[in-house]
Amino acid sequence: MARRRTRIHRPRRRPRRLHPPPPRPRHRPRLAPGGGTVNRAPFEYALIRVIPRLERGERLNAGVILYCQTCDYLAARCYLDTDRLHALDPDADLPGIRRALRTIEGVCAAERTAGPAAGQDPGRRFRWLTAPRSTVVQPGPVHTGLTADPDAELRRLLDLLVR
Repeated sequence: MARRRTRIHRPRRRPRRLHPPPPRPRHRPRLAPGGGTVNRAPFEYALIRVIPRLERGERLNAGVILYCQTCDYLAARCYLDTDRLHALDPDADLPGIRRALRTIEGVCAAERTAGPAAGQDPGRRFRWLTAPRSTVVQPGPVHTGLTADPDAELRRLLDLLVR
């Protein structure tokens, strides 16, 4: 009969490190022009897109929605370039698109004329406005960032991505 070999189980050793791990970088607070530190808060934003003919898939950026929970800030700024819109679709419903963009701004500002969504808290309004939909005026994907001034950031994003 063949004999079974028994193995001796030894605890496994961790491999030795040849070099110690590199030191972690120290995060320094950013300094404001006056010498104080800048407190930056996280924010979320989404582009508002106009897609005049859904079957063609051509889009035009028409605004930005920005939400900063830390600052309790929700606002939208819209700018519709009618020449570019008519280049995509000469028969676009311009009054309907403008009305939809004004409604988005109204929901962000919690205006009573904007409907029942305007009565919600800012986070719910932002989620409602950025929910995917298949209409002519649609939100884009949500992006994040850090800012010390949400209103200035909204103006910067509008100038950078829309105008």
